[in-house]
Amino acid sequence: MSIEKQTVLIVDDDVNSRKMLREQLKSMAKIILAKNGIQAIELAKQHLPTLILLDVMMPIMNGFSVLEQLKQSEETQHINVIFITALDSHVDEAYGLKLGACDYIHKPYHYEIVNARVSTHLELAKQRKLLEDLAHYDSLTMIPNRRFMEEHLTVERAKAVLSKQPICIALVDVDFFKSYNDNYGHRAGDIVLKKVARHIKHTLNRESDFVCRYGGEEFCIILPNTEISIAKDILETCRLEVQNLAIEHNFSEIFPVITVSIGACVITPKDEDSLESIFVKADDCLYQSKKSGRNQVTMQSFDTHEEINACQALPEL
Repeated sequence: MSIEKQTVLIVDDDVNSRKMLREQLKSMAKIILAKNGIQAIELAKQHLPTLILLDVMMPIMNGFSVLEQLKQSEETQHINVIFITALDSHVDEAYGLKLGACDYIHKPYHYEIVNARVSTHLELAKQRKLLEDLAHYDSLTMIPNRRFMEEHLTVERAKAVLSKQPICIALVDVDFFKSYNDNYGHRAGDIVLKKVARHIKHTLNRESDFVCRYGGEEFCIILPNTEISIAKDILETCRLEVQNLAIEHNFSEIFPVITVSIGACVITPKDEDSLESIFVKADDCLYQSKKSGRNQVTMQSFDTHEEINACQALPEL
């Protein structure tokens, strides 16, 4: 949950005004410059800046029109905009605030005021980003939560439909976790979940791979653009990494250390394939892993109807 360097887009048709503001604010954030409203909208969509300083009086497209277009776009409607103006009209200021501007800076500039207002809105944006991140991450394991997964998977499914590339959805369940909690205590159970989450995350070393806490002792793994043979190797490595943690579990019915069962489906989704139906397929495979003895990977390609059961022989302790 790191905060990336913030970006400020300065929009002014006066080149000297742009340069002066850039020099003043460059220590606070990365600065991008636009000389007119059309360029401002293009750069806002391209860079998604944290804050926009927007001149009101510009030729072709004034600041009010730029703000209206920014607020109409889902990509840019969340970006805070401070109007820069030489006008001294309460009517114009009220109109800009009604359109969605968060503040006004008046020309000629008082640099202490410019610094204070920009700094305040950058800090507010930073705090808002932290809150948004916290809403998307599981507080125990510090990996994405189910809400984040649903948003992420919606995007990945749409990409897979367009590219006609397979996507792997896997559900991971810690074996006999209830008996672990009952006998070792919930604090020990929390430590197990943290360790399992951390090792799965580290095992998934491709940038596009994704893991979240799905709920309770279950995790969900999403592997975009992944054929079943590659997915099998990745998931089997995840299973083995958890087993190799060698976390004592003398109340497991299969093996005296913590293990996981995994069920996965690989599918090239079509428009008619809902996310719910894909999860049902993955859950069916997870059920098969549990039914077949746990501590194994069961997966099926719903493009080729190929099924793989990657059960591994349990080593002697």
